[in-house]
Amino acid sequence: MHSIFEDAPETPTLPSKTVGRLLFAVLVLIAAAIGAGAGLLLVYTTDLPQVEELERYRPSSITELYDDHGRVIGSFALQRRVIATYDDYPQVLRDALISTEDKEFYRHWGINVWRIAGAAYRDIASGGRVQGASTLTMQLARNLFLSPDRSFRRKMQEALLAIQIERRFTKPQIFTLYANQIYLGHGVYGFEAASEFYFSKPAKQLTLDEAALLAGLPKSPFYYSPITHPDRAFKRRNLVINNMLEDGKIKASEANIARNQPIELKLHREPNSLAPYFVEDIRRYLENKYGSDQVHEGGLKVYTSLDMDLQRAANQSVLDGLAACERRHGWKGHLQNVLNGSTSLENYSHPDWDDEPEVNGYVHALVTASAPGSAIVKFSHYSAMLAQSDAAWTQQKIQDILKPGDIVYVKVLALADAKSRVSLEQDSGLEGSLIAIDNASGEIKAMVGGRDPNQSKFNRATQAQRQVGSSFKPYVYTAVIDRGAKPDDIVIDAPITFQTDSGPYTPHNYDERFEGAITLRRALAQSRNIPALKLADSLGIRTVIEYAHRFGITSNMPPYLPIALGAADITLYEQASAYSVFPNDGVRLVPRYITKVTDYEGRVLEEDYPDVKDVVSARTARIMTSMLQGVVQHGTAIAASSMKVPLAGKTGTTNDFTDAWFVGFSPTITTGVWVGYDEKKPIGAKETGARAALPIWMDFMKVALAGKDPGEFQPMPDLAPNPSLKVDTPDAAPAAEETH
Repeated sequence: MHSIFEDAPETPTLPSKTVGRLLFAVLVLIAAAIGAGAGLLLVYTTDLPQVEELERYRPSSITELYDDHGRVIGSFALQRRVIATYDDYPQVLRDALISTEDKEFYRHWGINVWRIAGAAYRDIASGGRVQGASTLTMQLARNLFLSPDRSFRRKMQEALLAIQIERRFTKPQIFTLYANQIYLGHGVYGFEAASEFYFSKPAKQLTLDEAALLAGLPKSPFYYSPITHPDRAFKRRNLVINNMLEDGKIKASEANIARNQPIELKLHREPNSLAPYFVEDIRRYLENKYGSDQVHEGGLKVYTSLDMDLQRAANQSVLDGLAACERRHGWKGHLQNVLNGSTSLENYSHPDWDDEPEVNGYVHALVTASAPGSAIVKFSHYSAMLAQSDAAWTQQKIQDILKPGDIVYVKVLALADAKSRVSLEQDSGLEGSLIAIDNASGEIKAMVGGRDPNQSKFNRATQAQRQVGSSFKPYVYTAVIDRGAKPDDIVIDAPITFQTDSGPYTPHNYDERFEGAITLRRALAQSRNIPALKLADSLGIRTVIEYAHRFGITSNMPPYLPIALGAADITLYEQASAYSVFPNDGVRLVPRYITKVTDYEGRVLEEDYPDVKDVVSARTARIMTSMLQGVVQHGTAIAASSMKVPLAGKTGTTNDFTDAWFVGFSPTITTGVWVGYDEKKPIGAKETGARAALPIWMDFMKVALAGKDPGEFQPMPDLAPNPSLKVDTPDAAPAAEETH
């Protein structure tokens, strides 16, 4: 028997030496892991951007141009972004974004460990790369500092940066940085700019369904674009609404209403299309002064002289005037046909279609079908039928002049999805330009540089030097009056031959008639050539040119006598600015585009004030104004007398009717109009300044003066009678305008 006290069998144990070795191995592994982790952190942080830079970070933002009433007329940007504050983003947008992109945004410390672990497990299991699970802070870090590639290294750096960002900034600050930075499609960055682009209103005014639509875009702005993929955008928007409902951000009734709302966009029209030539001139000036980066990324605010309402009137007046002129000279045809190339009717798009068409606007359209008595045309997302009556002015059958694939020029009469109406017009290349200047300030209120900036960026108001015809004559008469002559002094309108350096020069009047002894006033009003040449010859043509230079004409003018009849190449900008001297009592204000420029912080970079230059005496200016009133009252511009307000000005026509001008003014505004072809070919028979340019001027001035006090010209000074001078005979019927 064994005793109860007998020793039990001994349990085998590991030698103490083995235990020590195992402990050492574990410690080595832990140290290796820590070392590897530290090494990885060192690798991933060596080239990590400094988050401190965010404290000085200023995202690229839009430079905006404002008219004289503070309305946006244009902008410059590499990234179309409008900087907003946290309070500018409504609660409904914040809730929509957080419910969809980062539910734990206000609770996590930059990363969401469980989301990352879950996403990593799914990616490893599927053999894909690490992706998804990014918090708003991580997305911000990626957008600001990192590349978009989906690698493990980038994901680690993203997380480390997010942690640093959370340590330095508050949640509202992080949200604001993200909301201003994120790309939301179609060249738009940030939710404020997106709200203005998609809905034409600030983010503060977003409704639930609109906010949900925008909040769904960060995942894939292209794939969920409401413009190109409205069906996908609709589903994505409703997913965001469901997320908000699950998170208790909205009520079920609100969700139901919002989900059933159709997507209704109100795309913001590009403001640069209103005054493209004016905006382009400002861009060149700003880039020359401040540099391209500052202009396109610096968020400047540029306050300009333009009046948006007058600019619209100028655009309409020029286009209507050119259309009327085109119709007077019949159908020319020579239409481009897209089917002659590799383009199909279904795939064709014209640059005009980039902007939303407007009623009374003009656009190039595509003929998609043609039949006896009618044709179907397409423009943008509209279509319309052209009936024979819409082409009656061509005096041809519509099926004979239009065929599928032709590009035609039309005027939009009505816009509707199913019942748009247009009239057939013609674009033979005839161009026109207009510039309007405020007399009191020198500010440019409207500028049209051509018919279509999509076809030509050349600004015919400021860059085209064209012969000005009889609109040059006021400089001749100014020189004479400034030297003591009076409007009722007599000059002889009779045949004459001048001896010039290039040989005998025998001019003629437009009507091939001579009136004999006439007053200076009548000679100017009727635009007689012989009197103007005699006066210039008596003064010396160099003197006349010197006076033109005093008026601000900088174009080169060779000193030969026909210059007196306008054989000088001058820009419309120069002519309009020069004419503003007359209603300004002999003072010229250099035309101004810009009144003020401020930087991103609101600091004033420049502020422009009128640049005043004395040109002629007040006596001379008032006499000339009175004489130029005669052009309107009983001269070549008598059509303008129907406006029943104080007006003055001068027509101009060149040989072969290649250029038609009218430059005129009221007591408050000076406007110049030019019509012609770029290649200097005839506009058409009898297309004088009075016929081609004056109607455009009148249409514009009616709008410019409507509802305003037109003012009064300064009275002409008393002039002592000279009994030795002959008295002019009563005015005859208005004469046709002269050409040089």
